[in-house]
Parts: sequence; C-alpha cells; structure tokens
Amino acid sequence: MDFKVALAQIKPKLGCTADNLALIEEKVSAAVKEKADMIVFPELALTGYFLKDLVPDVALSLDSPEIARLTALSGDIAIAIGFVEATSDYRFFNSAIFLDKGEIVHVHRKVYLPTYGLFDEQRYMAQGDRFRAFDTRFGRFGMVICEDLWHLSAPYILAMDRASTIICLSSSPGRGLSDDERLGSTIAWQRLTSTTATFLNARIIYCNRVGYEDGINFWGGSEAIAPCGRSIARAKLMEEDLVFATLSEGELRRERILSPLMRDENLHLTIRELQHIEDKRLIS
Repeated sequence: MDFKVALAQIKPKLGCTADNLALIEEKVSAAVKEKADMIVFPELALTGYFLKDLVPDVALSLDSPEIARLTALSGDIAIAIGFVEATSDYRFFNSAIFLDKGEIVHVHRKVYLPTYGLFDEQRYMAQGDRFRAFDTRFGRFGMVICEDLWHLSAPYILAMDRASTIICLSSSPGRGLSDDERLGSTIAWQRLTSTTATFLNARIIYCNRVGYEDGINFWGGSEAIAPCGRSIARAKLMEEDLVFATLSEGELRRERILSPLMRDENLHLTIRELQHIEDKRLIS
C-alpha cells in the first residue's frame, strides 16, 4: 500500500526528557494534521546524544509512563523514535521503537556502537545482538540506528528477512568539507542511503537530528529514498524541519520487476561462504 511518512528533524535538549517529549507530541500533532500515516524521529530523540554519565538517569523501561504516552499517541499515527532503554538487569541500550495502533510493534537495539573519534557509545551502552524484520500495516520493515547502516551486513540481513522498507534513525554530526565546500558527512550519508536502496530494491527512510551538543553540530538532511536510489523528499540542512514523503507500492513493484536483485540473491551460497570464512579463521 502507499503511505505518507513524516520526517521529524528535531533538535532535542540534552538530558531533558520531559521537554523533548513535549516537542515530540507537538510534531506528532502536526503530522496527524497533515494526514501522515507514520512519523519518524531521530536516534535518541527523547534524550539527546552525548549523554555520557547521564545515561542511567534518562533511561526508560518499556513499561515507563513516557513510553506509555508515546504508545497512546500511536493510536493516530505510527511512530518510530529513539531513546535509551533500560532493562531489568540494569543494562542500557541505544534503542529504536516502532509503535502503531496503541501497541509496541518492534524494538531494535543498536548493534554497532561507534567508539572512535568523537564517539564513545560503547563506554556507556550495551550492544544489541540482532537484526530482525517485522510486519506492519505498510508492509515488512526493518530498523537500524545510525552506525548500523554503515555495516553492509545489517541492511542485507533485513532485506533477506524480506524487509522492503528500512528505517534509519540517526544522530550524525557534521564533519569534513569537500572541495566544493559541501559537508563531507552529508555527501557520505546521501551516497550510502541511495546505494543501499538500489542494491536491496528497498525504500530507505533516514531521519537525522539537528542542533549543537558540547560544541558538536548535527547537520539534518533527513530524507526518504525510493528503491531505485532516488531521493523522494529531503529536509533542510542545519535547521529543524518536518518534511513529508509518499512512498508508493507501485514504485517498489516496478523496481523489483525491472531490477530483480533480491529475487536472484543466493542466501544459501552467502551462508555457506561465510561459514567457510569463519571455519578458516578458527583454524588459523
């Protein structure tokens, strides 16, 4: 089915969950007024990104009042949003949750936690251990969080699990300038999302944040990508924005007929060859 998605490119306040929840409610209301079927927020939209020692203070269990409030809001519109998840054994995950019709449909815990350069996630967060596609009223989806998408195996696994739409929640800082003075991280992400969509015959919904934390700037540029790699809608750079895109079932069908890469993908060969590589590594 065709569906309309809203990309809520917001500027969350670091550690201020109540303020961020109010902002999120405002964006949900605006998207509902525009008759969007789904709204996507950035990575850690409820808390801000550079949390460090604040992680235990802002972490939420799935039965918390804040998650219950978001779940109730999903009665009118499906919601994908990032937060710090607390588990009963006192682990904390950089998580994304998909809510619809007043229910928790899926939770993804970020697998690849960047701990290099200006990133220090693995010092404060636990690693997720799976990529799983899930069914929605819009088709079969997958979710990844920022760095996850830079590991080829992650979207590939989701595509092999029959996901035709992949949501990527992001908090990507602005880094580097190209020769023509474009932001290097912007160029890299636009290339990544377009290429991933093309190779997997899948739609990519990418939502990045904006604003400053600890002197670090987040560049925005959220976008929806068609399965041919074409950008359907793109948000502003460096500014808060709420953009809408209609994702067409006909375009997905047409691309998978014209370029049947997923039909011809040999999953058994991939498993066999990866097992061969793993066996060789164990021997050596």
